[in-house]
Amino acid sequence: MSQFLRRAIRALGPAVPAGRPAEALRAGFGAALGLGAAGVVLLSPVVDPQLGLYLIAPFGATSVLVFAVPSSPLAQPFTAIVGNAVSALVGVAACLLIADPLARIALAVGVAIAAMILCRALHPPGGAVAMTAAMSPGPVLDLGWWFALCPVALGTAALVGAAILYGRPTGRHYPFRQFEDRNSHGTGDPEPAERLGLSEADLNAILGRYRQALNLGVEDLARLIAAAEMQAAGQRAGPIRAADIMSRDLVTVGPGTALREVAALFRQHGFTSIPVVMPGGEFLGVIFQLHLIRCAGEDASRAGRGFRESMARLFGRTAPAGLAARDIMAAEVPVVAPDAPVGALLPPMAEGGCDAVPVLDDGRLVGIVTRTDLIAALARQSLRP
Repeated sequence: MSQFLRRAIRALGPAVPAGRPAEALRAGFGAALGLGAAGVVLLSPVVDPQLGLYLIAPFGATSVLVFAVPSSPLAQPFTAIVGNAVSALVGVAACLLIADPLARIALAVGVAIAAMILCRALHPPGGAVAMTAAMSPGPVLDLGWWFALCPVALGTAALVGAAILYGRPTGRHYPFRQFEDRNSHGTGDPEPAERLGLSEADLNAILGRYRQALNLGVEDLARLIAAAEMQAAGQRAGPIRAADIMSRDLVTVGPGTALREVAALFRQHGFTSIPVVMPGGEFLGVIFQLHLIRCAGEDASRAGRGFRESMARLFGRTAPAGLAARDIMAAEVPVVAPDAPVGALLPPMAEGGCDAVPVLDDGRLVGIVTRTDLIAALARQSLRP
């Protein structure tokens, strides 16, 4: 009995993992901006504000999807705009054909769901759009079929447009990634960690078999499979810790170190990364070679000179004046503790955006694990009986 109660309590508990405060603020602020943009777009002579329909309640539900769960197939632009518009058409038809309120509301929502599925545009707020129309036959009939275009389709399009503009600068992909999208380097190969040997058709078949096609996109499924495989590979790597393989005799720079000195250290030691620390060892960030290349490119563009000349200036004695390590370092990088298993280093290294992972003890830099360190450790591990 106690086991049954525990299962029942767990089943009634939260099903969504704990969200980060930063993500909650990102989604909430985006939804507020999006609804504000939709309101501005819809305040026109076409829709009478006295009707109270220029910002309908289902737009709030659409905002939850496009700003909080932008990777969901239910939140994509076609799904949102077409789903809401089709549902609005169904709602208007229900107002024209059915007099009984209960029958009108129930049939409007049911038919709207069926129509959205047939249009490949299932969008949960669409049910609320149909219900809103069926509950307000007077104002909706005053607008007629125009209700589906404005405010519904036009308002949804404004929300979607705001979500597209807001997503990338805040670190989210919207619309979601497509299977054939180029990788982070701009080439046609999948990301290294996502080369699964499975085609788009294979992944679609998996989603269909487990009835998850409405919950997950193909590219996101590939990323999840790759992440699971990487996690499993890390657990098979054995009890090696970051402290066992990290480089300890580090060359570091301070936040105020001039860029020409940073470039000289890269040239002298042949490093791919240099940590930035405070005098007491407090970790601030990492400078990768890519940061220097980008800096040279920006200098070339700004000064109207050739990229090669800018690289020569950067690695010579005439680097751009005033630039220091703090200006180009990456502060938000993956870090691990000394006792972290080597498997924790695999995902950030495999994704290609990180050449080295700093090892911190109470916020102080005690070592760094480069991609070379990791490969050597895994090679030694594979040779052991």
